[in-house]
Amino acid sequence: MPLPGVPNLEFQLPGPDNHCGMKKLFVKTYGCQMNAYDSAKMADLLAPLGYAATYAPEGADMVILNTCHIRERAAEKVYSELGRLKQLKAAKAKDGGRMVLAVAGCVAQAEGAEIVARAPQVDLVVGPQSYHRLPEMIARAARQNGHVLETDFPALEKFDTLAPPQASKVSAFLTVQEGCDKFCTFCVVPYTRGSEYSRPPEAILIEARQLADKGAREIVLLGQNVNAYAADGWSLAKLCKAIAEIKDIERIRYTTSHPRDMGDDLIAAHGENEKLMPYLHLPVQSGADAVLEAMNRQHKADDYRRLVDRIRVARGDIALTSDFIVGFPGESDADFEATLSLVRDIGYATAFSFKYSKRPGTPASTMRKQIPEEVKAARLEALQKLLLSQQYSFDDSQIGKVLPVLFEKTAREPGQLMGRSQYLQPVHVNTDAAWIGGVVDVRIERRTANSLHGVLA
Repeated sequence: MPLPGVPNLEFQLPGPDNHCGMKKLFVKTYGCQMNAYDSAKMADLLAPLGYAATYAPEGADMVILNTCHIRERAAEKVYSELGRLKQLKAAKAKDGGRMVLAVAGCVAQAEGAEIVARAPQVDLVVGPQSYHRLPEMIARAARQNGHVLETDFPALEKFDTLAPPQASKVSAFLTVQEGCDKFCTFCVVPYTRGSEYSRPPEAILIEARQLADKGAREIVLLGQNVNAYAADGWSLAKLCKAIAEIKDIERIRYTTSHPRDMGDDLIAAHGENEKLMPYLHLPVQSGADAVLEAMNRQHKADDYRRLVDRIRVARGDIALTSDFIVGFPGESDADFEATLSLVRDIGYATAFSFKYSKRPGTPASTMRKQIPEEVKAARLEALQKLLLSQQYSFDDSQIGKVLPVLFEKTAREPGQLMGRSQYLQPVHVNTDAAWIGGVVDVRIERRTANSLHGVLA
């Protein structure tokens, strides 16, 4: 979310599969946008070593699983994938080649020694703050013919040594802050990503300009608590203002935010910075004060309501999204009803909701009054029904309007492009691919389950 509450993603780093003698690199990414950013940076680091991204692990010279530890059974998914890769690695060796197999990310950080014990086919285990050492680790593994484990927390060193971006999508991720000091009782992030660290603003601006030069037109600023950004006297609002001055950047977004860190200047920025999109992911997790206290969120439900009121005064058309956990230990029927009440009061454009599941090592995992699975399932179904009705209502409200759409790529249907509205809604339009990278007015004609469809205005 993930970045707490960001939807669970699994995707591969795209590659041309036209290597001209280069070594093949396959990266599978689990989890949040920050992992996607890290995967791209790992590919950038390995490019000077002759690695080029490929679409599939078959025949790859190096495979990296960039893992997420937020979701239930996350580690078991990794071990299952490693079992399949073991066979591919053996086939590669039989043909006289070598596949370097690496596990990166938060599962690597949390279970490094166990990975080496359970999956001896793994060559490298690297935590999210140590992947800048991959070139050195590859060399060490070749010399030692054994496992190499790196799970330190040198965040400053990592960012100082990252390679410039080799390519960019129209909408590009840019990590500005890592780690978390909030210690919500359900969350493993402080233990896998470390304490809060904010990158120097000039380093961020250099990377933003590099991304713009590579074709990025939207920058998505990332952090576990991105609005806690604070470096050299700069806040996130000041950083957004500076990025807005980069000529080719049309849009700015950020995720994930904590309600405690929504400062006055950031709230004001939503009304003053034209490039800052009217879309805010602001996780609340529960609408019940007793549950929020047990979660160590350090805010109450009405604090959140008042915060939303202030944000909407600054930017009346802002679309809000959030995260919710149902069935947290001790959650009563009345507590759950309080969550439903908050959802009705706020009105979300979309939201992510999950059943509580234990994370080893977190305080909530040892709490008494764990909620039965059938109760959690019933509550989740009721909450998701309400949230989906709000999403459809918000999407329906756009029909007939003209929205500025940033086209990102071709869609599955021939002759169709996919872009996103200022509210992050996917928008499909039948038009020429020449519009990719441009912000174009689109008249919305209809809604489907997960996207909008329209025509050029």
